[in-house]
Amino acid sequence: MAPPGNRPKPMIAVAEVLMWVLFVLLLFPAGVVGWAVGHYTGHQGGGTRTVTVSAAAPATTTAPATTTTAKAAATTTAAAAPTAAGKAVFLSAGCAACHTFKPAGASGKVGPDLDTTPAVDAKKDNMALAAFVRESIVSPNAYIAPGFTKGLMPQTFGTSLSKAKIDALVSFIVSGK
Repeated sequence: MAPPGNRPKPMIAVAEVLMWVLFVLLLFPAGVVGWAVGHYTGHQGGGTRTVTVSAAAPATTTAPATTTTAKAAATTTAAAAPTAAGKAVFLSAGCAACHTFKPAGASGKVGPDLDTTPAVDAKKDNMALAAFVRESIVSPNAYIAPGFTKGLMPQTFGTSLSKAKIDALVSFIVSGK
């Protein structure tokens, strides 16, 4: 055995190895989450898709009918917008990581299943569904779903999300579309 002062020094320190292992362990889940968010929001790369919708009416259609068609299309687009906005908030806020919700393509198991649980829990808590969902986002410890623990859901969504984003998220969850 070599005297204490003459021992060879390891090429890589244990602390450095531990730092690399920690780096890899944190980087991999972040990459998977980034991929999942991109996958669910349709940002898979490969360029931009352009869809052209023709508003032209057949030659036999009169102008008032075209106006009616345009109004119907505008109404359909306006109705779809809150759902799309709510889905975007659901995915960007990380809700999909914890909750199952088919309209968002989410299958998280950490929190309650949003396909069925909110309606049941709102009834138990004697609240309207929309009010219950809003309270569950803004003040998640106000009602704890059976089988879950207090403090499981982040308490910050009431301040980190704007009122418009919360409104869109509530509409998306309540509509189930």
